[in-house]
Parts: sequence; C-alpha cells; structure tokens
Amino acid sequence: MLRNYLLLAFKNLGKQKIFSVINLLGLTVGITCCLMLFGYIKHELSYDSFHTKGKSIYRIVRQADLMHTGSKQDIAWVSGPYAIALKNDYPDIIERAVRVSPDNDLFSYKTNSFNETRVYITDTDFFQLFDFHLLKGDPATVLLEPHSIVLTASTAKKYFGDEDPMGKNIQMNQEMPLKVTGIAEDVPSNSHLNFDMVIPISNWKFFDSLGMFPNNGLYTYLLLKPNANPKTLLSRFPAFMDKYMGKYYTASGFKMDLGMQPLKDVYFSVDPFDSAKHGDKKIVFVFMSIAILILVIACINFMNLASARASDRSKEVGIRKVMGALRGQLIGQFILEAFLYATASSILALLLLQILQPAYNELLGYQAPSFWKDPWTYACLGGIILVIGLLAGIYPALVMSSFSPIEALKGKLRVGKGGSFFRKALVVFQFGVSVGLIICITVIASQIHFVKSQNLGFSKEESMLVRIDNNDIDKNKRTFKFTAQQDPSVMSVSLMSGEPGGFHDTYTFETEAKPGEKLLMNTEYSDFQLVQTLGLKVIAGRNFSPQYPTDSSKAVLINRSAAEKLGYTPEQAIGKWIKNVSRDSTHRLIIGVLEDFHFASLKDKIEPMIFSIYPDLRVAVIRLKPGVPTAAINRIRKIYAGLAPAYPFEYTFLDEQYDRHYKDDIRQGDILSIFSGIAIFIACLGLFGLASYTAIKRTKEIGVRKVLGSSVQGIVVLLSKDLLKPVVLGSLIAIPAGYYLMDKWLQNFAYRIGIQWWMFALACAVAVLIALVTVSSQAIKAALANPVKSLRSE
Repeated sequence: MLRNYLLLAFKNLGKQKIFSVINLLGLTVGITCCLMLFGYIKHELSYDSFHTKGKSIYRIVRQADLMHTGSKQDIAWVSGPYAIALKNDYPDIIERAVRVSPDNDLFSYKTNSFNETRVYITDTDFFQLFDFHLLKGDPATVLLEPHSIVLTASTAKKYFGDEDPMGKNIQMNQEMPLKVTGIAEDVPSNSHLNFDMVIPISNWKFFDSLGMFPNNGLYTYLLLKPNANPKTLLSRFPAFMDKYMGKYYTASGFKMDLGMQPLKDVYFSVDPFDSAKHGDKKIVFVFMSIAILILVIACINFMNLASARASDRSKEVGIRKVMGALRGQLIGQFILEAFLYATASSILALLLLQILQPAYNELLGYQAPSFWKDPWTYACLGGIILVIGLLAGIYPALVMSSFSPIEALKGKLRVGKGGSFFRKALVVFQFGVSVGLIICITVIASQIHFVKSQNLGFSKEESMLVRIDNNDIDKNKRTFKFTAQQDPSVMSVSLMSGEPGGFHDTYTFETEAKPGEKLLMNTEYSDFQLVQTLGLKVIAGRNFSPQYPTDSSKAVLINRSAAEKLGYTPEQAIGKWIKNVSRDSTHRLIIGVLEDFHFASLKDKIEPMIFSIYPDLRVAVIRLKPGVPTAAINRIRKIYAGLAPAYPFEYTFLDEQYDRHYKDDIRQGDILSIFSGIAIFIACLGLFGLASYTAIKRTKEIGVRKVLGSSVQGIVVLLSKDLLKPVVLGSLIAIPAGYYLMDKWLQNFAYRIGIQWWMFALACAVAVLIALVTVSSQAIKAALANPVKSLRSE
C-alpha cells in the first residue's frame, strides 16, 4: 500500500511540473528562512547555558532610582569590597565570590605589541566558577601566582605563533612581567563575558581603589551553596547595605539597594553602564514570530495550489473510491504527498543553507555553527516536516477525499464557493503579513535616518576622540593637548572626563534652589575649552575662562534641563550655588547655562548635567577643520607616538561613536528587511501559481471572449481583479496591526518620529504593485494566446 502511495505521489509531482516547482521553491525558501531565524533565536536563548554551575551563579547589582523616575535601575558595577564582605558575612549561603574587572592594557612579547581591550582582572577561582575550558593549565591553580596570565588560544597564536607559550613571560604596560600559566579555548559566542586575557586581581591588592566601597568599577559573581535559597540572601541585603554603606548614603542623601541577577538573565538585563554583551528578548520574540509567519505563508501556498487543483484529481479520487478505497486511506495518501514535498524541500534547504552560511555569519556578526554539524538542525527539520505535512496537507486531503465518486467520474464536480473563499482568506492573511512587515521596515528605516541626521546640539562632525587610557599619555595629556592645538588643521582641543555618546559620571548635589534636598545629576569634568570644542551654545551667563582664576575651583556650567530641574529660568540660575556632595566641600557658583545637547543617544531623554573644571580627564576631543585631512590625523599620530611610543594610536570620530548606539537597531532592521522581502516573495510565488492555474482553467472562456471582441486589456482586468481583491483587503487589515507594533517599538526612543500616513500608503502600494505585476504577467500571457488554439484544445 505504501509503495502504491509513493508511486502515485511521484507521478503527481511530475505531472504538473510548474506547480510542483512552485510548491518546492516556496517550501524550500520558507524552511531555509525558518532555520536561519531559529538558529539566531537558539543562539540568543542559549547565552551562558554552558556553565555547569549556572543555576547557582548570580551577579550582584546595585538598584537605584535614577533621576527619581520611580522605577528601579539595575547597575552591575560594584566596588571591590562587596565580594569579600558578602563571603565573610554569609558563609552559610555563599560558596564563592568572584570579582571581574574589565580593562585594556598594552601587552608585548619580543617585537609583538598590542593594546588589548578585552582583559579581565579577576579572583583566582575564576576558572573554577565558570566553565571556560582550559586547553592547558589547571583551573584550580592557573591564577594562584600573582604574576600569571591566561590567554585564549587565538591570543596566544597572535603573540607566540607556533611557539609553546606556557611558562613564557609577556610584558604588561612595559612594567609588569606576567608568566603564561594557561591557555583557554576562545570564548564561546554565547557568553556575556568576553575576554582574551585573564590576570589575577592579587596584583592590585594594595591599591586603595580596590578597597573603597563607593568606588564602583567591577562585576561580582556569587556561587551559592547547594540547596541555598537566594531569597534568604536577598532578605539580608538591606542590613548588609546599612552596615557597609549606611554612613555614605546618609552623607550623600542618595541610597541604593542591593539585588541579584541569575546568570541566565544577565544577557537580557538592561543596564546603561554595563559593558558586557547584552541582547533584547523582545527582538528574539519578533524574529520567532517572523520565522513562524514565513513558514505559515509557505504552507498557505501549498494549501492554495493543492485545493485549487482539487478538481483536476477528481477522477483519480472517484476511481479509487469505486475500487473500495476508504476516506482515511485517501487522506493518508494526500498527507503523504505533503510530507514528500516537505522532505524534499528540507533537503534542498540544507543545501541552500550551506551556500548562504558565510552571508548568514556576516549578517549575525559572529561565526554561527555549521548547520550540517548541529544536531538541533535535524531535530528542527523533523519538527518542520511534521508541521508542514499536517498543516499544509490536511485541508487539501479533507477536500479531495470528500468528493462524490459518481460526480467525480462524470466530470461534473464542483468544488464550491467555500473552497474559493478559503483560498482568498489565505491570500488575505499572506499579504496582510507582508504589508505589515513592509510597514515595520519603513518606520524603522525612517527612525534610524531621523536619529542619525538629528541635530544633537553640538558639533560631532570632524571631531576625533583620543582616549587617555594608559599611564604614558595620562602623564603627558596636557602636552599632547597643547601640541595638537598648534596644528593648523585643528580648530580646538578639550580634555574631558566623559565622551559625548559614551559614559558620564552621576553624582548627588545640594543646591541653593532646593535646600536640604539631594539631587542626582550627570557630571562632566573638563578644561576651559569644552564649549568651543563641542560647539555648545551659551544661552545665559558666560563660558569658562582662564581670565577668571576662580573658574577652576568655584564655578560650574549647567544645561537648560538642570536649570529647569532647579526651578529656574536660564537667566535666574546665574549666580546661584551648587555643591557636589561626593567630591566638593565648597559651593560653586553657576556662571553660565548651556543649551541642551544630546550627550547620550536619542534613545535617552536629555537629563540635567553639571559641568566643572576638574583634573579627572579621560578623553581628548580634537575638533578638526572641515574636510578631515588625512595629513592632520597623521601629524596627531606622530605627536601621540612621541609622548606614548609604546602604545598604538587609536581614535574614533564622534559621529561613529553615536552610530554605535544604533548598531543593533540597524542590524535588526536589515534582518527584518531581508526576511520581509522573502515573505513577500513566497506570497507572490503562491499568487503566481494561482494566476497560472486560473488562466489554464479559463482558457476556453478567454478564447470565447476574444472571438466576441474582448480586448487584451479587458481580459487582463478580468483575470486580475479577483486575485487582487484579497491582496488589497490584506493590505488594509495590516495597517492597524503595523501601527500598534511600530508605536510600541518607537517607545524605545526618547526622541522619535511620528508615524505618518504615507508609510502605510507606501507599504500598501508596494504590495499591490508587486502582486499586480505577478498576476498580470500570467493574465497578459493568457490574453495574448491565439483563441483558435485555445478553443480547438477544448
């Protein structure tokens, strides 16, 4: 019986070649897209899952009500003593407490020298807590010696080539020799922690900054003991914070709570200050929905074409019923055909995936595992084949197995209006989804264009950022600034504590405006050239000036938002005092108010900011004259090399700095665009098949109409309008759904576009135009056919 089913199935595949190709192509493309998207989803949901102790590992976070918004913000940066104090105070619950401090440093071996940006300074039991596999070295002892270092395999290759690095010394910052005691496998792409080098924190145990509670600059991970209840530990945190931070919080007027994040939740956590890798769970669900919708659209094509061709197989069904075939046997045969299509399409999808793997990796931004070698691929394919076989095969099977054998054999079978209505409903769904995706693409592209072209309130063009990130350039930063300023292509140079588009400090302030109240505000420390270098606008008062000796110790600038927070107009704020509770013991006078500018991305609202002269300077901003001459950059490189010869000259431009904030949004938009285009292609493929079938079935009618004088244009309209009606209806249904989804997405941006009517009109027009071209191509072909041949064939 099964052999007969298979023979019949292969016979039907070869009998209608064009429809078989359309079905195979639609299902192959749909399955390929599903596997790609599900691969991305699987990777996102697998972050940090490879750690065997993962269920018992938690990351400590401070919880603050930033800017008094009323909502708690988790901040992963904590200070060094937290780990030691927690382990000492709660030995019944905590088994390990490991600190991880990201750093960047210069490393040298013989003639090889690199500025490494992925350096972790950690406690000695780092490799006992986390399952980063060591190729060489013992996890229990690899970091016990203070002057030791563990390299990843690729980093070891970079410095040592084919030499065995074990036991050899590598120089850190030209002053600290470190012995290679271990080689780790390269960090998996699904780890939120990402390093090239690991160094024991014991080298810095005498540093004051490591032992100060308010000095936050590292992560702390806890391993709880077996059967320990994390809620018990959480309940003890208020007393812990009062014990160690109570006096500090009383003095500052600002209090933070302590919390914990399970390791599995760290990747999807939201922390504006966290430098570890993070993802967006909402985007994962969006792509999961797209994958399912694409598969459903491909199944709809199969169902539509199979049910449309039902009458063509009526005699086959009639003969089999007369010969004694039961309805269940017929259903089994037609579902088997669907399974064969699904299986053949899956094999083709695997071949297509192999070809597209390099482009797929580039799109994702990391090296995804080969689909051929991933067992998950085959499990997923099995599920897809099962879904397609049942979803795409059941409706045509039920329709065709219900035929009356007498009517089928007489050739008088009428499938009825119900089948036609169902097919149109499926087309409505297909194009509703397609138009919805086009709306999403249009809004995302418009918002990204808006944020990239928006006036930020300062000059980001032609402005270089050179970070003060090593001892040599730090000691000579004033000389570097002065020398760079003499270059004829340089307009201005300013040294700052925080870079526009990057990190800024936040401190508590007391003010004349609100005595007794502590206000949390952003802070920027700089020299006197801040305003002219960034091109900021002074709207009240004056700028910092060396002509006023007290400006360096008793003056501040504030932005408009800070003046509003204090309850002043810009003019009223001039002459009022403000005091940084954490860093200053004196009152500073507000000498000027700056127009608001976007010192963060447009995803964030402009917050109050205080500017003051202070020696905590970590970045040089160099504003060049228009044109950004390469010669000027080379001259600045020479100045840097003369002051910090051991360190490579590294720089970025401010516009690049801001573009990084939208990198993920741009990539997500690109992925959405690609798969939306594929969804539309699959939908049009099905529409093409229906148009072809309609033209074939109406060959006699077309011939008669042409003989009676119908024009080609009239016949094209006749054949096209019935198929285009569901396309138009689906487009209209997609508008409210697209508006709702994009309105939610835009809430991620504090500054955003308004959703315009033309975005919906454009999406509908594109979908209808594509569908019109698809349908009319077959309609025109049928209308131009010789009516004599069509009538003779009947």
